[in-house]
Amino acid sequence: MSENRLGELEEVLMLIVGILEEKAYALNITEEYEAQADRKVAIGAVHTTLNRLEKKGFLTSEMGGATAERGGRRKRIYSITASGHRALANVRDFRLTLWKQFPAFAEGKLKFVLA
Repeated sequence: MSENRLGELEEVLMLIVGILEEKAYALNITEEYEAQADRKVAIGAVHTTLNRLEKKGFLTSEMGGATAERGGRRKRIYSITASGHRALANVRDFRLTLWKQFPAFAEGKLKFVLA
């Protein structure tokens, strides 16, 4: 995978970071993923993916304030960089181009029945 490309989990987690904004910390991102995708993901996989996205320059993070609910521990809050926004736009444009070429969905014509 090229360093400027996004895998599926990377793409989805970045979208969730954008949705959650200032509440985008690993546990919250994990819970939102599970709610949106209706499937489980290990928090370790989320941490690994967020770290990789940060190394690629698509995300930044900073430590939030300590909270009583976390026993005084601080949360690492993630946000999308300009490079991350470009990567998401590129993935969206690429996928839309493919969808438009797929005959079953081209021009809004559904050629099969969804079960």
